Amino acid sequence: MKKLMSTVALLLATAGMAQAAGELQLYNWGDYTNPELLKKFEAETGIKVTVTDYDSNDTALAKVEAGGSGFDLVVPSASFIQIFVEKGLIQELDLSKIPNHKNIAPEWMNVDYDPGRKFTIPWQWGTTGIAVNQTVYSGDINTSAIFMDPPEELVGKVNVTPEMGEVLALATMYMGGKPCSDDPELMKKVRDKLLEAKPKWISMDYGMTEKMSNNDIVASEYWNGAIFRARLANPDVKYGYPKEGFPIWMDQVALLKDAKNVEEAYKFLDFIAVPENAALISSFARYANGIAGSEEFMPADMKDAPEIVIPAEFKDKGVFLPTCTGKAQEYITAIWTELQK
Repeated sequence: MKKLMSTVALLLATAGMAQAAGELQLYNWGDYTNPELLKKFEAETGIKVTVTDYDSNDTALAKVEAGGSGFDLVVPSASFIQIFVEKGLIQELDLSKIPNHKNIAPEWMNVDYDPGRKFTIPWQWGTTGIAVNQTVYSGDINTSAIFMDPPEELVGKVNVTPEMGEVLALATMYMGGKPCSDDPELMKKVRDKLLEAKPKWISMDYGMTEKMSNNDIVASEYWNGAIFRARLANPDVKYGYPKEGFPIWMDQVALLKDAKNVEEAYKFLDFIAVPENAALISSFARYANGIAGSEEFMPADMKDAPEIVIPAEFKDKGVFLPTCTGKAQEYITAIWTELQK
């Protein structure tokens, strides 16, 4: 009987393994994965990708850290990579299984948060700035004053994305400081200004591509690619670069420590490092990527789009956000908690 039970258990385990073969679980930001990319990957490899969406880095971190997520790959922003590494949530990559790793552009290879790209493969990069419907407000949009000190035309009409690190970085730079400041006096001013501004906002929400396209929202702090897509649907929508300073970010794909479909994950990581495939990622979400040679495969309208090409006068205002630690993170978390009330 014991032998029979062992045989049955073996058969069940084998059946479970067979069912899992050829599958991949991708945990990614919402509205960020090109369906055509997935179709092409499945056609070439036979591997079916299931995408589960999240809305923020904090959401993704909490879900993965809780364990048992069932996901294989996750797409954190640069400022979260070291957190994932330090918590042991992602694993160092076997680069011999990613021959297209060589296609990563030199400027995106030896990044501070992942030197040599030992843990991640680039997905997309962009900026966080200001979007305004200029039929409602025709003044200067290259300023965080749009949400920190809303002009009269926009009072009660501004959205702020509920992304803690970016909102606090923009607010801190607007108040004359640098991201991740541990200056208590400065951070008190940041707190007071944000609490003063909040009653002048209409929402703290995502989905601005559709909402600004449809004129449901007329101003927002948001991501450049999403606003590019909004502008294509509604030419009145314009994107501004805050002259006080704005975040530059990159999202990248990492292999989770407890991934079940590891070989499938490696095939996907190698696949997205092919220039034509990286271009498919960009052509959907409308952000740049970190793969050399992908530009020639991208839509023509991305080459000179104002949301993609940072104007010369603002290039030195972009800041690649660091990972905040110590007192700086305590201040940010405390301000954000109060802002959510």
